[in-house]
Amino acid sequence: DKAPLAIEAVGRIDAIFQAERTINGTPPEHRLAVRQTDIAPLVDDLFDWMRECCRRMSTKNPVTHAMNYFLRRADTFTRFLTDGRICLTNNAAERALRGIALGRKAWLFAGSDRGGERAAAMYSLIVTARLNDVDPHAWLADVLARINDIPNPRLHELLPWHWKAHQQVHNTIAA
Repeated sequence: DKAPLAIEAVGRIDAIFQAERTINGTPPEHRLAVRQTDIAPLVDDLFDWMRECCRRMSTKNPVTHAMNYFLRRADTFTRFLTDGRICLTNNAAERALRGIALGRKAWLFAGSDRGGERAAAMYSLIVTARLNDVDPHAWLADVLARINDIPNPRLHELLPWHWKAHQQVHNTIAA
């Protein structure tokens, strides 16, 4: 009942994911080194195997179409092998967007297009703060209290990553 080629492909892809799991959460330089030594050969084997399968099968076979789709986009599918910052999957991005999708109905009533744009801008600010391990409430409260007193050339100091560094220095001095 099961397609042996599909089972083989999934097994090979699972081996790539298993190797990637061992380096999740490590620094990008380490991930890149491991990917180049351990994961790239697995990816090369997968591509070689797919090319060989496609040579033996009819071009009208749906499995051939799926494999050719993958092979035509090899550069896109293998970009993670050349940059340790890139994730193998887009799961983190999808999780980050989940809140937006869940709130979609509530945001239908933003009042106007301009209100929706403002809500999107605020959401971007809050998420940027969270991604930089900054409490969005504390950051926004401080920034809104100080923004009028800061000249334009220094506004970058209020960005979450600069604000966090400033707060750490300030807390160290106060302690």
